[in-house]
Amino acid sequence: MSRNFVDSIYLTFVNFHKGLFNLSKVPQSERTHIAFIGKRNVGKSSLVNKFICQDLVIVSDVPGTTTDPVKKSMELLPFGPVVIIDTAGIDDVGELGKKRINKTIKIISESDFAVLVLDSQLELSTAEKELFKYLSENSLPFVAVINKSELGINYKLIEQLNSNNINYLTVSCKTGKGIMELKEKIQKLLPSDSGISLMHNLVNKNDVVIMVVPIDTGAPKGRLILPQVQTIRESLDDDAIVLVVKETQLKDALDKLSSKPKLVITDSQAIMEVIKDVPTDVALTTFSILQARYKGDLTGFIKGLTEIDNLQDGDKILIAEACSHHAQPDDIGRIKIPNWLKSYTKKNLTIDVSSGNDYPDNLADYKLIIHCGGCMITRKTVQTRIRKAKAINIPIVNYGVLISYLHGAIPRTIEPFTEAISEWNQLKSQNKVTT
Repeated sequence: MSRNFVDSIYLTFVNFHKGLFNLSKVPQSERTHIAFIGKRNVGKSSLVNKFICQDLVIVSDVPGTTTDPVKKSMELLPFGPVVIIDTAGIDDVGELGKKRINKTIKIISESDFAVLVLDSQLELSTAEKELFKYLSENSLPFVAVINKSELGINYKLIEQLNSNNINYLTVSCKTGKGIMELKEKIQKLLPSDSGISLMHNLVNKNDVVIMVVPIDTGAPKGRLILPQVQTIRESLDDDAIVLVVKETQLKDALDKLSSKPKLVITDSQAIMEVIKDVPTDVALTTFSILQARYKGDLTGFIKGLTEIDNLQDGDKILIAEACSHHAQPDDIGRIKIPNWLKSYTKKNLTIDVSSGNDYPDNLADYKLIIHCGGCMITRKTVQTRIRKAKAINIPIVNYGVLISYLHGAIPRTIEPFTEAISEWNQLKSQNKVTT
């Protein structure tokens, strides 16, 4: 065995290990998000610095020092990985102030928990009362924190909080009093994970799972993309046996197995090639469809497919990407999906692409939203974006569900999911989807 070959194997292992098992850095999209909110100059930034035990955020007596949300990942022990977010004051002024307030409201809508910081010397303001109402209406768990307690506490503030049954505690950023109590309080109030795991009810101990991972121009050099890493890890956590292959190796891998695998998971873009090689009695799905069930609304995305066959010339379609990236010549959102959609519908469609965490302001102009898998944003953010679409009656699908549909891979790729296949069969019986 040559030295060069040994070195090559070693470097391959090191790169794979770095990409797959760097567990010390949990992605922000998989962390619980805690937003510190309130008026200007109530001490939000000081409290955040005390909470994370770092001077992360600039602190000043000048109101409005924090202009954009500031995020910090940390371990909130014994709970686990979280993201702490400092925000601009909800009473900011001027045109820029309005934009900062909008950003803060957006952060709140996408967070899992809120810490509403109050000034111990003041009564509740109209803005704070409205914020309490907003938190309650959106079922977002929160705690009120009376800051600057070393200066004394306005008894009317306590009366207002008690009369509205608002959970609160007092802290002092100057003395550090109450900081540990705040951490303990938050952990007691944090919502338990209501979502299912990525591989929920799909595999058992010693089941063989084949994961098809194309290595193309869109694949990051030396590592795997997040959904692939997460799926591998969760399968290993379930004590499944994982085999990772390229789409060109799938048939050989299947032939070499002494028994059939329990499940094959493929990148959506390779579904056309993969579906030909996987026996019909072997469960098949895609990484993106797994993400749809994990973070989004798989049955809702199935319903969104009913709009595809209703599209007409001139209709506007929004492709919503949750993160910004350098577009490749064969970019999935900008090139492939638009081409597949136009080829399928035979319609002259207007297709816009929006990148980042915000929808465009003219969302109501679109007939359909095609959302990415959402691997880089939290489940709460994906759910919020789905709700925004539903609020104005715009159908929404995600990449994986759409790609499978356009290539005739549904119902095959949703058969492992009982609720999804039930929804599909119902829509099919109503002639709202095409097989």
